[in-house]
Amino acid sequence: MLEGKATVEDTDMPAKMQLQATSAASRALDRFDVLDCRSIAAHIKKEFDAIHGPGWQCVVGCSFGCYFTHSKGSFIYFKLESLRFLVFKGASCG
Repeated sequence: MLEGKATVEDTDMPAKMQLQATSAASRALDRFDVLDCRSIAAHIKKEFDAIHGPGWQCVVGCSFGCYFTHSKGSFIYFKLESLRFLVFKGASCG
């Protein structure tokens, strides 16, 4: 496990789910090269889909922009090591 601690920048997730997100990111960084952001994101997405049901999205990188609609209580944006992580469950606009 990485020694670094995640810094949550913004979230509306319950505390337990926040810990699951940062822990999943830490495990992914232990498993994949830090430059392999696609595999890191896929690992986190698959873990959240398995635990919390399908529909989760994950973006990982050093710099990115985004605009999205998410289900209430399912969004977190945090930093761990040199990367930023965005995890959320998509919601339909209607």
